[in-house]
Amino acid sequence: MSGLMRGLCAATAMLAVPAVAHAADVKTVVDGLPAELKAQYENAPQKILPSAWDKYAPPAKPWKWCHSESYQGNPWRVSVTKELKRLVDGLIADGAVASFEVSDSNNDPSQQINQIRAFIDKGCSIITSIPGSATLLDDAIDAAAKANIPFVTAAGSVTSPNAINVDSNYARWGYDMITAIGKAKSDASVLMVEGIAGHPIVVQERQGADKALAENAGLKVARSVNGNWTANVTKTVVLQAIATNPAPIDAVWTTGSESRVVAEAFAQAGRPAPLITGSITGDALGYWKANPDKYRFEGHAVLPGWTAQTLFRVGVRMLDGQKPKLNTLLIPIPAVHGTELDKWYKDCMTPDAVSVFPVPPTDPMPEEWLDAYFSNPAPTKGWDYSKVPDACAK
Repeated sequence: MSGLMRGLCAATAMLAVPAVAHAADVKTVVDGLPAELKAQYENAPQKILPSAWDKYAPPAKPWKWCHSESYQGNPWRVSVTKELKRLVDGLIADGAVASFEVSDSNNDPSQQINQIRAFIDKGCSIITSIPGSATLLDDAIDAAAKANIPFVTAAGSVTSPNAINVDSNYARWGYDMITAIGKAKSDASVLMVEGIAGHPIVVQERQGADKALAENAGLKVARSVNGNWTANVTKTVVLQAIATNPAPIDAVWTTGSESRVVAEAFAQAGRPAPLITGSITGDALGYWKANPDKYRFEGHAVLPGWTAQTLFRVGVRMLDGQKPKLNTLLIPIPAVHGTELDKWYKDCMTPDAVSVFPVPPTDPMPEEWLDAYFSNPAPTKGWDYSKVPDACAK
């Protein structure tokens, strides 16, 4: 059974409507998407439902934009909030938005729940979020829906049918990266470095990786550790794993933005440079430029910039009265091959440039693709990809 159909089966248990109608509705929407988007739904681990916001009537302007963060402890998350603020500030300047408020629960789901409920009490027009749990926020999200407040997530789906998840198929990403390792060396020993234990994305990535490992019998897992998507934690656990595994480690499957510190750890331990997967960053590109023989990469660009941008664009469209067709809008993740690192590198990228993230040369989510996710599409107000700051902009 495909991931899409598994999601449909799960969906019918959640909503009091005929199962056949829901399955047909979702399948019709997915089948009508551009090929690049339709492919994202194959074996997607998320529950794919019809949108609960097909009759949504947005409040009058100016809107109050509230953002619920679950963790601001690394440059990636900080950059998401910074870019989201830049975009919302443009709407504030135009008079469409009155204010932008951010909360941070520091990986405490109970605190995030309390903060979401506080946003509801304040009368926020919309709540955007990077959720800290796939399930624990559901009651608060449902309460926001009862108050006519859309709850739009990024970088991790939630199970409430009342949310709109702007996400990617991270199970596919985890699968693709193990597959890339297997193509490079069919009998590789792989160190698995995961993010924050229990986070929705971490669970999905590992599901995909385990499927690929089962299909690549020659690949062996040397050890699995959690780097918490944080550089110092990642480097510590990688050094510990190297010290306790004297046998060769050929590759490191990591799903965060810490490939540079992984490469540094192997160099520090005097071990051969492994093939490293993950998301490309400015500091990693700087390390590659300075140490081309110590950095081997094959991965993608899971970037904070376009994460914030797609979150913003879906939120603005909903406040503008546009109706999303599905509860989960999957965004393709741009691929970055080791032979193309020069195309992503910029002069400001050094091994210390931990807060610098590349900017894709073209919009990873063209407006015509985004249009396909809405029943009454129109151009996103306040959006112009040509005005996205360069990676080296001060």
